[in-house]
Amino acid sequence: MTKEHITAHRRGFERGFTPIARHDDQDNPSGIGVGVLRLAANAQSGQRVERETAWLLMNGSVRGSVAQRQFELSRSSLFDESASCIHVPAGCTVTFTAARDTELMVFDCANRNLFDARVFTAQDVPNEPRGRGQVGNRALRYVRTIFDRTNSPEAVELVLGEVVTFPGGWSSYPPHHHPQPEIYHYRFTQPQGYGHAELGDSVVKVMEYDTLHIPAGRDHAQCAAPGYGMYYSWVIRHLPDQPYTVPEFTQAHAWTLDSGASFWRPREMDR
Repeated sequence: MTKEHITAHRRGFERGFTPIARHDDQDNPSGIGVGVLRLAANAQSGQRVERETAWLLMNGSVRGSVAQRQFELSRSSLFDESASCIHVPAGCTVTFTAARDTELMVFDCANRNLFDARVFTAQDVPNEPRGRGQVGNRALRYVRTIFDRTNSPEAVELVLGEVVTFPGGWSSYPPHHHPQPEIYHYRFTQPQGYGHAELGDSVVKVMEYDTLHIPAGRDHAQCAAPGYGMYYSWVIRHLPDQPYTVPEFTQAHAWTLDSGASFWRPREMDR
């Protein structure tokens, strides 16, 4: 275990809010807070936030209001349904009422710049099959970018998305890095599911409810054990004068991006 790898929540999360990492923790260089909000059926929650904040629906059904706009979101599967999210600036008030047991990831950072509050539904977030045709589809996965610099004003500091790694496959591949720290939070199609996460030359075994801090500039590819689909939310914060745009792929493995790249395969696979 490394200090970047948080395994304290493998039994799950209690009702209410559970912080995983606070934005101002001394050992959190990302400056991003991450936590889980669990609401029982008919429970209500509301707050006026002090920082840029996003709520990512993991499962359940919730209705509420933000910036005089009503919303109603539901999700039954992280793996088969795209993402829904509420994203607001500091000073905004958000209310939630759960129609059934509901779980949301909560992300925040110290940004106090103003921007319009936004509601993203699953219809707004493409479920992009990325890696098709590359190295025998072994790195084919779903990528769901909820918001980044392409659909956010410069006042926004967070970047948020999801990845679904297919059983026995790879994601965040080829290995890549970027100047901004990042945080991954993992879920699996079965409670005993697991995968492996690279942090440069180190590898950690990730399991249900784990969270991983990825330091700035560190390569980070992922793989899922055969039989288990692996989900992770990913969150990045733009740095001053250095916004996150696209990662830099590690040169030694960048050739795998070519759909026509030649690589060894067992002869039996070609029969």
